[in-house]
Amino acid sequence: MEDKRIEIMDSTLRDGEQTNGVSFLPHEKLSIARTLLRDVKVDRIEVASARVSDGEKDAVKMICRYATALGRLDAVEVLGFVDDGKSIEWIKECGGKVINLLTKGSERHCRHQLGKTPDEHIADISRNVNMAVNEGLTVNVYLEDWSNGMKNSPEYVYHLVESLKDKHIQRFMLPDTLGVLTPDDTACFFKDMVSRFPGLHFDFHSHNDYDLAVGNSLAAVKNGASGLHVTVNGLGERCGNAPLASVQAVLHDQCGIVTSIDEGVLNDVSRMVEGYSGIVIAPNQPIVGENVFTQVAGVHADGDNKHNLYQNALVPERFGRKREYALGKNSGKANIEKNLQELGLDLTPEQTRKVTKRITELGDRKALVTQEDLPYIIADVLKHSAPEDRVRLKGYMVSLSYGLKPHACVKIDIDGKRYEADSSGDGQYDAFVKALRHIYKEVLGRTFPMLENYAVSIPPGGRTDALVQTQITWRMKDGRLLRTRALDADQTEAAIKATIKMLNQIEPEYA
Repeated sequence: MEDKRIEIMDSTLRDGEQTNGVSFLPHEKLSIARTLLRDVKVDRIEVASARVSDGEKDAVKMICRYATALGRLDAVEVLGFVDDGKSIEWIKECGGKVINLLTKGSERHCRHQLGKTPDEHIADISRNVNMAVNEGLTVNVYLEDWSNGMKNSPEYVYHLVESLKDKHIQRFMLPDTLGVLTPDDTACFFKDMVSRFPGLHFDFHSHNDYDLAVGNSLAAVKNGASGLHVTVNGLGERCGNAPLASVQAVLHDQCGIVTSIDEGVLNDVSRMVEGYSGIVIAPNQPIVGENVFTQVAGVHADGDNKHNLYQNALVPERFGRKREYALGKNSGKANIEKNLQELGLDLTPEQTRKVTKRITELGDRKALVTQEDLPYIIADVLKHSAPEDRVRLKGYMVSLSYGLKPHACVKIDIDGKRYEADSSGDGQYDAFVKALRHIYKEVLGRTFPMLENYAVSIPPGGRTDALVQTQITWRMKDGRLLRTRALDADQTEAAIKATIKMLNQIEPEYA
């Protein structure tokens, strides 16, 4: 199998568009086709079904013009029907050169859907094949429902292929139309077809109803298939088709099979199709999912530091991506160090310990922490931390009720002595500050800085449900400005933390 080469035919623009709710505009079809042919370098693309609509016709014309300029018009295929030349004429008007003729691959479909005998259907197919060839088209033939044909009427399948094998048919394309095959079935059926018809080119077209599309594709290749059909992100009717990225990775890594695919752009085409289709990629989708190259457990990051112990052949750089190390409650020191290396930041062991502790605390509260947040967390933990926390917040409660003013109760320790106060305000934070102001002015007889500015921001690149940064500017009695900031998943809590940092910084002035 080492030197075997497999053709990859992408059907995102035809079979993939049968995904519920997906309909590509003509310019979107052209963009996807251009990316697949020029960048991904698939061998063939199936771009439409004949005679569907005027919009479809416009899209196919655009794609054919582009493919002609690229010198790859023979790679553009259109599904056609046994309709006495109507599909052939439609494809010719679009400038196409290849028809994928849809025939019935099971006796049940032949007799009950067409109402014809096998020989009548074969005669119709032969007539349409001859018409296409006479018009200068290349002909491939789909055997629709081939998988059930092999299960329930294999003699029909053999008779059909035997009757057509000497026609001018370039490829016989064998679909698991209803996704009913197992890898064992696929292996057995392909071995049978290849041994009976050794000179023919067989493609396999899988569906994913039992989540076996990739496994069945692998079994088909191992047992004689010359081509595989895929779609970007596994789009397709019902549960979809075999995903392009997964099939490519399995063929390359598990079988050493050569394809034409440029793996480095698989992520790009995946995101393009996600955007045009509106079908969001699952985070754990192999190869292209958001999470698949993210290590969460700290022990895994530690292992990667020690001779890449938790990595396999699916190196993210192959697919235009990079490995990430999640930041959250499972983050260990190794995870933090990996992210620091990526950002070019260098912390002391003690600083790393403090940052790790802070990230773990955020993770316990289910905050989503990203690498973009990390510099802000570091600044929050290190830049404004006082050498000695003389003011400690021991507890607080803030409430917000419709028709009532927000209220706050505060409990703090100052140099080891406990103080409590409560107050109402125009907002939760305002109520909190007024309670503090009461302690400082009324109980301790001290001045309390005036709030000069209050700014809330999200760290650039951070996801908005993760962290909020609050920066507060205070004006001291002598006119000095003091700025403190804090980071938290909750805006009010971030502001409260920034306020306690301010109190710790001015506490020595009261000594």
